Amino acid sequence: MNKIVLDAGTTWSKIIETSDSNLMNNYNDYLVKNENNLKYYILPSSMLKEINFKFSKATGHMSLSMLNDKKDYENEVIALIQGFRKRISSDALILDMGSRDSKWAAFKNGNFKDLDWNNSCSSSTGATIEMLLKFYNIDVRKLKFTNEKYVITCGIFGLEKIMDDIAKGSGAESAISKFIHGIAFNAWNFAKKPEKIYLSGGFCENQCFVDSLKNYCEVIPLGRFLLCEGLL
Repeated sequence: MNKIVLDAGTTWSKIIETSDSNLMNNYNDYLVKNENNLKYYILPSSMLKEINFKFSKATGHMSLSMLNDKKDYENEVIALIQGFRKRISSDALILDMGSRDSKWAAFKNGNFKDLDWNNSCSSSTGATIEMLLKFYNIDVRKLKFTNEKYVITCGIFGLEKIMDDIAKGSGAESAISKFIHGIAFNAWNFAKKPEKIYLSGGFCENQCFVDSLKNYCEVIPLGRFLLCEGLL
């Protein structure tokens, strides 16, 4: 098994290290769980430049510089599929929602069926939400599902609608929740309107998004480490 693997996202990086490795000892403040002889870390991607060792294998934005050999780089969709199939062997669809892109893969009769990867009109969705929450000083856990939604194509276009609503007297929490519902609706359409979605990425921890997506299909969150698991 690889000793340490990296999913270097635009905003956050996910790392899995085997318990017999001590490379991440200086980053224990970012340790989120320790189980099955594996240690799981989430840290800001801006911190990667501080790390003075190379990873066994990596995927995601900004990861090539963290490898000794470019052959150890894995395509993000391949890493997602490999991680998903380690968890779920039945016919299913996995949707990964990141800071600036979304991607999905579907399986039927035990075989790969279809996939898509959108890094344009899904751009900045996760990053935009993080910036909005910081700007308005809102805890993401306070956001609630609303039946209303913005009809949007990406995070940048959603900003105008949010600002307009707030200017008209709507609360920031309500406006951001409508924005998140719009993102969830787009994600479901992008994945070709499945009856069930396994969800990967930071949006798994955004209950407003999960509840919005549940308005259209069954949703099973798998957490933020699926791509890393695909590298092990």
